[in-house]
Amino acid sequence: MATPSPSPRPRLAVAVGDPRGIGPEVVRKALRQPIDADVRIVGGWEDGAPSDVEAGRVAAQSIEAAARLALSGEVDAIVTGPVNKSALHAAGYRFPGITEFLAHVAADIPVAMMLTTGRLRVVLVTTHLSLRDAIASVTTERVVQAGRIARDALQQWWGITSPRLALCALNPHAGEGGLFGDEDERVLRPAAEALDAAGPLPADTVFVRALRGEFDAVLAPYHDVGMTAVKVSGFGTGVNVTLGLPFIRTSPDHGTAFDIAGKGIADAGSMRASLELAVQLAAARQARGRGD
Repeated sequence: MATPSPSPRPRLAVAVGDPRGIGPEVVRKALRQPIDADVRIVGGWEDGAPSDVEAGRVAAQSIEAAARLALSGEVDAIVTGPVNKSALHAAGYRFPGITEFLAHVAADIPVAMMLTTGRLRVVLVTTHLSLRDAIASVTTERVVQAGRIARDALQQWWGITSPRLALCALNPHAGEGGLFGDEDERVLRPAAEALDAAGPLPADTVFVRALRGEFDAVLAPYHDVGMTAVKVSGFGTGVNVTLGLPFIRTSPDHGTAFDIAGKGIADAGSMRASLELAVQLAAARQARGRGD
């Protein structure tokens, strides 16, 4: 009986992010321990201290190069280091964040940002907007789109056949019957019904219920309510995953930390978690492709 050939190792492209920040350091530290993948490092800076424009350009170009490798099938997933948004803008990359930049690189497709740590997965309906603009941007259609992207990713990447979604409310106590705003009943409830999701559920309980295993993902209407839940429950181990792309992309849940860059004290936990999740998702995707 023939011995089955070993499964190919996932191939990762890792962009280190802003060369002035802790990205290069946490990538080095995270890769000190062996990882079951073939890793290609993209980007970096060797020639003195870059300006804002130079740093923004090299960060964006390295991330785009990694994405192009994934789009061409040369790698199975990409992991991106932290960037500085003002530097990206100075270099002419005027996107709210890397999530939106990658959506543009992948032909302007709809995407969603997921933050995950442990068993908690949070999908943001709106991302980098002021609170005033975020509230105005939360529409039934936008929630439904984010929910459908999340459901597809949970099925295709995580292998969850029937994902259980919950929708986090926008107002305190989910509006308390209209006393604290009508958006939850008027905007969010129709979206929850369209998605067959629980909610809208108050923010002060829905994430606890998800941590206990009641839901596979929570849809959060605005950035900070979702990010706060993830960081409080698992600071230093959170991973950002871009859903909806034709390839897997993960990144750590922290920024460039210019104040400690170059001191050798940066915690690489989130970068290591990002690498491990990228490998896990890529390997699972390969296995499903083989029909394992």
